[in-house]
Amino acid sequence: MAMISPFVTPCENRLQPLGDRYVGEHFPLSPAPRPKPSRFFINRVPVDRMPMNDAVAWVVLALKQRSSPLPLLIMGPNAYLVTLAARDQRFAEALQAADLALPDGISVVMASRLLGAPIPERVTGGDMMERLCAEAARHGLSVFFLGGLPGAAIGAAENLVRRYPALKIAGTCCPPLGFEKEPMEAAHVRQIIARARPDILCVAFGAPKQEIWMHENCPTLPVGVAISVGAALDTQAGLRRRAPRWTHDLSIEWLYRLIREPRRLWRRYLVGNSHFIYLTLRQWVGGSRGGSPDLQKQIHDGSLTFSQLRNSAAETAAGTLQAEAQSTT
Repeated sequence: MAMISPFVTPCENRLQPLGDRYVGEHFPLSPAPRPKPSRFFINRVPVDRMPMNDAVAWVVLALKQRSSPLPLLIMGPNAYLVTLAARDQRFAEALQAADLALPDGISVVMASRLLGAPIPERVTGGDMMERLCAEAARHGLSVFFLGGLPGAAIGAAENLVRRYPALKIAGTCCPPLGFEKEPMEAAHVRQIIARARPDILCVAFGAPKQEIWMHENCPTLPVGVAISVGAALDTQAGLRRRAPRWTHDLSIEWLYRLIREPRRLWRRYLVGNSHFIYLTLRQWVGGSRGGSPDLQKQIHDGSLTFSQLRNSAAETAAGTLQAEAQSTT
């Protein structure tokens, strides 16, 4: 059976005001939420062009002004997820159902610039989870941690409560591997969450399992927001080491992970990222930057080879440069 912790935060632990910050909190108060910007697609995957602060404020406001029984679904597309969705219809539909699709990968940010819809910054699931926990402590919202390595959910809960003493933990649950294929086990996990009725549900099954599970289960669960967080519970619990901050700042976090776990990640980063580049260039060539009718047809039916795409991209870029040079003479 799934492991559940009756972890409850004492209600008397409250954050004490200290200027515009709070004791135990590492983040400033959220700004007034802005309207959510229009999303764009990379291949079949939606991405919202929203920075961290705006995303956090938008989610908190949605929770406080909630008018629908359906929960908000928050997912984090990256290069790996885009390539998976290109060949998995079920997974693509799950990502397309997200109410907020935040760019959890520098490759997505770079692709957005090439495609003419620049994203202001990368927003990782782990960082978003911690920011939401900080806001949950401030606003009296409850959080449930689901998944991760054995012991990760309760370990993450304990560490986050130390950081944010007013954080209300609705519960933790670490289902066994393959639980979703066992009807009784899957129903038991749903029952645990339904009894807890959390405002925020953090799902850490790894992609694509977590996104598909959220899409197929959360609409009928009494939760306010569900967010996919990948390995964030493991790192918060200290069971998995996160890449140093400087690798994040230099946008080489993927390289750090590849060096540490080459057997597990080489195919994802070397093969998967090459496919992501192909999908992005195919969209770039077939989009507003031009392309012949024959090329458009090849893009639409998927018969365009990488060499053809590379040559067409080079020709398009050369034509653009030539037109710019002529306009200046």
